[in-house]
Amino acid sequence: MTSIMDDIYDAYGTFEELKHAIQKWDADCIDQLSKNMKFFYKSLLDVYGEVEKALAKEEKSYCVEYSKNTFKQLSEAYMVEAINWFHEICVPTMEEHMRNAILSAGYIMLTLASFIGMGDLVTPKIFNWASTNPKIIAASSIVARLMDDIASHKFEQERGHCASAVECYMREYGVSEQEACIELKKQVENARKDINYELMFSEISKVVPMPVLMRSLNLTRVIDFIYKDGEDQYTHVGKNSKDGIASLLINPIPLST
Repeated sequence: MTSIMDDIYDAYGTFEELKHAIQKWDADCIDQLSKNMKFFYKSLLDVYGEVEKALAKEEKSYCVEYSKNTFKQLSEAYMVEAINWFHEICVPTMEEHMRNAILSAGYIMLTLASFIGMGDLVTPKIFNWASTNPKIIAASSIVARLMDDIASHKFEQERGHCASAVECYMREYGVSEQEACIELKKQVENARKDINYELMFSEISKVVPMPVLMRSLNLTRVIDFIYKDGEDQYTHVGKNSKDGIASLLINPIPLST
């Protein structure tokens, strides 16, 4: 659902309609949307509705509200990129870009969504903590956004997209593309160090259950796999991704005799 919404903001008009509908989260909004958006919006409501219904049996339906709120934040972040920056041909400063990028990376929303179904391990207190975008989730978002931008910025600019971190850094500091990518990779490494510190040495690691913190680490591992070595295997699925998926879901696991 996140990828589809991202593509809608990248490719289709009347963004205000979709943003308004997502903020209201109401089936009555479906008829107000253009054809391109109706199917997505109905599917979005259906998915969350089904999850909420299933969790109601466990008296955990409140979990869905937290996920909805972060999805709304994600929609607003996409709106900034689509309208304020792309359509108005504006290249933001790195500070402006990263402030919004931490949201548009989608990792706050994905992290909270991944908590759903963890049972009694995740409490309202944990959801409230995660909703403040703590350091470990922010660092995970930075890794996601910068690795994505480094790998995909050329293709994105060719098809029409707002400036990535690469273009923002080049313009603000007057450096080459190669120099910008080198600096952004340093920021990725610093964010990874922050994740490791939060997992092993921070005060948070003493009060937040390790399986909860591991969600951020595992989501970061996903990004490292998808954008490893500067290749965008999310947009252009390569051999490594195909082999990994086949190994995980298709190929039988050999059993020793």
